[in-house]
Amino acid sequence: MSRPISKRAQAISPFHVMDILAQAKAMQARGHDIIHMEVGEPDFETPKPIIEAGIKALEDARTHYTPALGLPELRQAIADWYQTHYSVKVSADRIIVTPGASGALLLVMGALLDKDHKVMLADPGYPCNRHFARFVEGEVNAVPVTAKSHYQLTAQHVEEHWDANTRLALVASPSNPTGTVLTKSELAALSAAVKKEQGTLIVDEIYHGLTYDGFHAPSALQVDDEAFVINSFSKFFGMTGWRLGWLVVPDGYTEVMGRLAQNLYLAAPTMSQYAALSAFEGETLAILEQRRQILQQRRDALLPALREIGFDIPVKPQGAFYLYANCSTLLNEKVPDSMALSRYLLKEAGVAITPGLDFGNFEAEKHCRFAYTTSEERLLEAAERIGKALGRL
Repeated sequence: MSRPISKRAQAISPFHVMDILAQAKAMQARGHDIIHMEVGEPDFETPKPIIEAGIKALEDARTHYTPALGLPELRQAIADWYQTHYSVKVSADRIIVTPGASGALLLVMGALLDKDHKVMLADPGYPCNRHFARFVEGEVNAVPVTAKSHYQLTAQHVEEHWDANTRLALVASPSNPTGTVLTKSELAALSAAVKKEQGTLIVDEIYHGLTYDGFHAPSALQVDDEAFVINSFSKFFGMTGWRLGWLVVPDGYTEVMGRLAQNLYLAAPTMSQYAALSAFEGETLAILEQRRQILQQRRDALLPALREIGFDIPVKPQGAFYLYANCSTLLNEKVPDSMALSRYLLKEAGVAITPGLDFGNFEAEKHCRFAYTTSEERLLEAAERIGKALGRL
C-alpha cells in the first residue's frame, strides 16, 4: 500500500473462519449445498415482539440520539433483570448500554488497561478479547487451559501466572469456544485470587440464558459487586444484527465510561434500544425458552454423533451453542492440522467449521469448533458427511 498502516492495526489478525466462510459462500454460489457450523449465530429470527417494538419506534420517529450511557428506561429494565433473574440489586446508574458486547469490551479495555499492562485470558478463548487489548496498546497474559479446568481460568491459574504487569483477568461464562460455565464457588475463588493481586475481574456473560440440563449460570455480580460484567442482546435474546449490548460497572466508573462512549461511538443505536425494551417481557421470554430447549436438543444430537466419528470432546458443554473438539487422531500428512481439516471438510463434505487457530495458540492446531446453530436434521447430516469424508483420507 502507498500509505503506512499502524503497528497497532498490523498486530490484529483476521478471523480465519472468515476465509472458510468466504469459500463456503463461493461454493454455494456455484450450486453446492453447504452446511454452516462455523459462525456463532443461530438460525432463529429475532422474536416477533422485539421486531414489532423496533418497527413502532421507527413509526413514532424515535430516531434521534439517546444519551451516551443509553436510554434511561432500558438501563432500568436491565437493572430490574438482575433483580428478578439473579436476586442482585444493581442501580440503573451502573448500567452502560453499548453497541454490542464489542462496544462494552472497548470501553472496559480503554478505561482499565494502560500501555504495556496485561489482561489475563484463557487460551483458547474469544479472539476479540486479545485484539481489543492490543488496540489500546496493552498486552495479553494468555494462560493455556485444558479439559481439567473445563477450559476456564481458575484461582490457581491466577496464583501461578499473574505477574507484575498484569492488571486484569477476563473470563467468559458460558465460554466461546467451549461452552463451559463457571460455578458460583469458582467465580468467588477467582474473584478472591484476582483481588489478592490487586487486580480487576471482568466477566463476559453474553451467553447467559443459554444453559442446559437445568443448570443456570451464576452472574459474577452475585459474588463480586466490584466486577465488570459484559452482556449482550445478541445471543439469548436473538438480536445479533441490532448491535446492542451492555456493561455493568462498579460504583464510581459511570463518568469515565460515559466520557469514553461520547467520544468512541456517541450512543448505541436508538431503534435497537427501544426494541430491546420488549426483550424482557413474558411473551418474548417464552419464545426464548422454547429456543433454548431446541438448542439443548441440537447439542444432545450432535455431541454423540461427533464422538462416534472420532472427535474427542472430553467436556460436555453446559451452555452457549458450541462444541470444542480435539481432532488430533484424525490428522495425517494430507490434513496435518485443524485449519487443513476445516478446508478439507468444506471441499469434500460441504461442511463449514471453525479451526482452533481462531481461538488462541495452545494446541490450536489440534482443535476445531462446531456451532450447532442450524436444524438438528442438518447437524446430523453434517456429521454423516464428515464421517464419509474422513473415511476417504
